[in-house]
Formats: sequence, structure tokens, C-alpha cells
Amino acid sequence: MSSAALQVARTGLDAQDVKMRVISNNLANVNTTGFKRDRANFETLAYQQITAAGAQGDAQNKLAIGLNLGSGVKLTGTERIDTQGTFATTDQPLDLAIEGSGYFQVLRPDGSTAYTRAGNFKTSADGTVTTSDGLPLVPQIQVPEGASALTIGNDGTVSATLAGQSEPTQLGQIETARFVNPAGLQAISGNLLVETASSGAPQVGAAGLEGRGTIRQGTLEQSNVNTVEELVDMIETQRAYEISSKMIKATDEMLQYVNQQL
Repeated sequence: MSSAALQVARTGLDAQDVKMRVISNNLANVNTTGFKRDRANFETLAYQQITAAGAQGDAQNKLAIGLNLGSGVKLTGTERIDTQGTFATTDQPLDLAIEGSGYFQVLRPDGSTAYTRAGNFKTSADGTVTTSDGLPLVPQIQVPEGASALTIGNDGTVSATLAGQSEPTQLGQIETARFVNPAGLQAISGNLLVETASSGAPQVGAAGLEGRGTIRQGTLEQSNVNTVEELVDMIETQRAYEISSKMIKATDEMLQYVNQQL
């Protein structure tokens, strides 16, 4: 029984170690544009049933309760919390934020589409609107050389005043995508997400329609990580880890006592 207690305590150490890693990643990305915090979810491992509730206690009576011994805890997954981050005004024409649901679409080098909430876009040497890593928006937006007064509407319509012209010209429209289950998107490097079977297919279209949020120009969405909340979770996790560690120490001392006395 004592060796079983060691195994249960070990699962507790593993669980709290994973949770601390999730918290550490959240805090590391507290200033990452458009970052969404993760939460570690756990569940109990299988129970060992020693006595079933309702079993016959004697010829006359049945047991009101049973005897079930837990075998510990396990990680079920990490869940991304998609609450809206706060907005920071930058007044930069290619700094964009989505107010509400939805993601910007970018083209990866392998030809696949990735999704992001980070709207700190730039222009490449040929005028293509890209991420900081050089990934172009989907659909691509080209800003001609010498264009001024770049304006992006709430629906993603991009217009600018071209050289030698007095009236603005429409350059294209930024489309956004939303998912039935955005928590099912897989996070990859570069502040990007990719579609999975769990997320469902993207529903692509103009911003502000069919549940997609509107676009705000000259604004960036900040990380939704709450530093105080994460620090409190970190303290709780540390205490839970210490308790599991003490359980292992106590169980080990019990086993040593038995070995010395018997």
C-alpha cells in the first residue's frame, strides 16, 4: 500500500510540474501581441475498487458506501483561453486588431494557411503586407510605392492615395477566419495557429459578418495574460508540488520504519 502511495504522489509531482511549465510560458508571453494564455486541465486516474457500494455486508444488510482507492492524476490537455486582450493604440497604419472573434490569415512557406491574432504587419520590399516574419497576408495586399494615407476599414477594406492621384484607390480587402471550436487550433511557433480536425474548417469572409469581429486600424491586441493571476497560480502550484514531495518523503520514512522493525 505504501508503494502505491509513492506512485500516487509521483503523479501529483508530474502534474504540478506540467502546470508550472504552462504558467511559465504564459508569463514569458505577457508582452506578446495577440497571445492567448493556456490552462492545464487534469483528471483522476482509474480507481481501484476494493468494495462496491451496495454490496452485501451480511445476510441482512448492504453496504451504504464502498471502498475505492484513487491512483493519482493525469494531464488531459492544455486549453487556450480565448478572451479578448486589451487594446493598445499605436497610430501605425499597418497595426491591426480584431475586436471579437476571428483570426488573420497568413501564407506559410509550404503553401498552407496559418492563423494569428497578432496584427503587427509590415510591408516587404515589393509592397506586400506581411507579418514580422515575412509571411504574406491571405488574400495578399499590395501597397504601391509612393502610396499615402493608407486606410483600413472595419470590414478590412484597404485603400490608399496613389502617387499623382487625389482620390483614394481600393487596394483589396483583408479577410478574417473564425472557427466553430477555436480552442482546437494547434499553436505553433511564430505566434501562429493551424487548423486541426478538432477546430473544424475555417469560415472565411469579410470582418464584421457572420460572427467575425471587426478590424481596428492603428491598434494592437495585447496578451490576455493577467500577471497577478498567473503569480497566484504559480504559488498554488508550488505549494501543491511541495505537498506531493512531502508525501513521498513521509511514505519513504514509513517504509524505512517497517524494514527496520520487522
